[in-house]
Amino acid sequence: MLEKTTRMNYLYDFYQSLLTEKQQSYMSLYYLDDYSLGEIAEEYDVSRQAVYDNIKRTEAMLEEYEAKLHLFEKFQQRSKIISEIKEELLKSSSLNAKLGKLLEVLEKLD
Repeated sequence: MLEKTTRMNYLYDFYQSLLTEKQQSYMSLYYLDDYSLGEIAEEYDVSRQAVYDNIKRTEAMLEEYEAKLHLFEKFQQRSKIISEIKEELLKSSSLNAKLGKLLEVLEKLD
């Protein structure tokens, strides 16, 4: 469950601007603020089932966006490469300050 939540949080971060306001709100409350379906339903004066259906449809949409655009996958690949570069720089006896600074800039782009 934690793995799914983490994935949904990342997908939401990457694709939230493609969602409607209601979808953004439900996903934010459910995944970021840890509201229950019942709490969200009460907040919006709708049924718990309506909230559940909306969240499930939105999750499917986020997965479709990722299948087409691969933003999260590319982010993970970049993060792995950055970590490997850091490890190699730390191993080097003559740590190149310029490369270290460039690496920091690269990390901030994500």
